Amino acid sequence: MAATDSDGDEIRGTLRGSAPVPLSVLDLVTVGAGRTASDALRTSVELARLTESRGFHRYWVAEHHSMPGVASSSPAVILAHLAAHTDRIRLGSGGVMLPNHAPLVIAEQFGTLEALAPGRVDLGLGRAPGTDGATAAALRRTDRLNEGADDFPQQLAELTRFLDDDFPDGHPYRRIHAVPGPVQATSPGGVQSPHRPPIWLLGSSGFSARLAGMLGLPFAFAHHFSAQNTIPALDLYRRSFRPSEVLDAPYALIGVAALAADEEREARRQVRAAALNMVRLRMGRPGLVPTPEEAEAYEFSPMEEEFVRSWNANVIHGTADEVRTGLDDLQKRTGADELMLTGNAHSGEVRVRSYELIADAYGLPARV
Repeated sequence: MAATDSDGDEIRGTLRGSAPVPLSVLDLVTVGAGRTASDALRTSVELARLTESRGFHRYWVAEHHSMPGVASSSPAVILAHLAAHTDRIRLGSGGVMLPNHAPLVIAEQFGTLEALAPGRVDLGLGRAPGTDGATAAALRRTDRLNEGADDFPQQLAELTRFLDDDFPDGHPYRRIHAVPGPVQATSPGGVQSPHRPPIWLLGSSGFSARLAGMLGLPFAFAHHFSAQNTIPALDLYRRSFRPSEVLDAPYALIGVAALAADEEREARRQVRAAALNMVRLRMGRPGLVPTPEEAEAYEFSPMEEEFVRSWNANVIHGTADEVRTGLDDLQKRTGADELMLTGNAHSGEVRVRSYELIADAYGLPARV
């Protein structure tokens, strides 16, 4: 694909400062206790502006449903809002859970985003529901949930055809067009750019890794919640890779949970509160992200304490220098081409400060 982004091409970013690879952001739009979704969305705008100004390559929003502490159920809507408040940073979904949606709808949504922010939109796709089974059934209007995941390659192919407007003659969808899209370039008087967002495949296991490799697509792995599978999945992706019109060599990013604070103790307090939120989610009691004070007062059972220990072992946290060292080590171990940082905490102020500190630790420019 043609390079359209001033900070590298559509896939590969540009190295900045002393970071070993390009740095990016994954935003779950977390909502803390005593805060509102509006507060969380304002933080997302602030974060997008900050990370754009500091040279982060892309800013992705995840799709999750029926979780009070996560306000990112509608990535396309949030991305449209962020597009209005940014100029250069790439914006994308990390990801859209394709089995939850009709491929035509996603093609239309991301065609619209491409029209709003030409040349800087990514379409990251996953095949998990991004929620519990009951909510997935409500989203998909069926309780036959395995069918959606099993049909993912076919859904992906259909979505790609809609984005490229190239269903073959005789196909039942040949006369159906995703608008905005390429059909506007071929219509009489059309001047619409035929460009469309690049597709990424997301995964936390081997299925999407293999599929991304076979199709020659970029791959994003969810290290932040499936760390034990990271290296096997990346190895599988690289072994499966076949050059394509999109990429001539594999390109993989990994999502990394990372939180920096001015003091190590404060970082520990913040990630322990976020871990309590995960404990409650795993127990079927999802809620708002608790305050550090609530987490300090909470009496963890031995099983819960073990979960927190295990969970936070994969959260790179501490002072800025400690986080930088952890990120450097992780990149060396995995060979990731890009690190996408997600910093979950109770307050937006803590999250913003974390990205500031990480940018400073790598000597990223104050303005680019």
